Amino acid sequence: MNLLRLKAMTPDEAREHLERDELERLQHMGELEEELFQGGYVNVAGVDEAGRGPLAGPVVAAAVILPRGIEIPYLNDSKKLSPKRREALYEIIEGSAVAVGVGIVSHDIIDRINILQATFLAMREAIRKLSVRPDYILVDGRDIPGCTLPQKGIVGGDGRCSCIAAASIIAKVTRDRIMIDLDKRYPQYGFARHKGYGTKEHIDALRAYGPCPFHRMSFSLVHKYSNPTIFDLVHDIV
Repeated sequence: MNLLRLKAMTPDEAREHLERDELERLQHMGELEEELFQGGYVNVAGVDEAGRGPLAGPVVAAAVILPRGIEIPYLNDSKKLSPKRREALYEIIEGSAVAVGVGIVSHDIIDRINILQATFLAMREAIRKLSVRPDYILVDGRDIPGCTLPQKGIVGGDGRCSCIAAASIIAKVTRDRIMIDLDKRYPQYGFARHKGYGTKEHIDALRAYGPCPFHRMSFSLVHKYSNPTIFDLVHDIV
């Protein structure tokens, strides 16, 4: 929608056009699932993760099976949504999905097997926890090793496919809530604000306090501040 054209409309006209654009976007997001439904598949699950990059906390994956033809307004890649909208969509997805599964892999397992393998483990766990067995998996990014179900990895799938977008929201909100709870135990790190990502605030806290028990010690930046050298200390002062 052209912004100048939108400004020239009355509020009612603008709302109608925006709603029409949103409906069209949602229809496009459902095209991949619809192709599978038409091919005979019944329960198509979208899978996505949250928390591969942070320096602390778990990695969380979700698997979501949506009813055929459902259109949830503003459903999108969780990273493109405000926290308030994510929370609202989380409740809608939980209330309307055929099934939702969540897999959580802790920081200590991440340190043992690495973040990539931990992510795949969380995804397999999320699929296993679905109350309805899926007959096809659509996953954001690459295929899931060790998953024996038919599957397809889709780059940018959380912005292109409804069930993957739904999974991205479930995973993100679940993990954010975990980090907000963790902030109550370790308020000095600011987990409620940055969710464990490597922001300046977080790195400054690591420098000042060292890692807490929920930091990922296999991540180089965390390890650096678990055993600071004299050069690190001098650099920080300068």
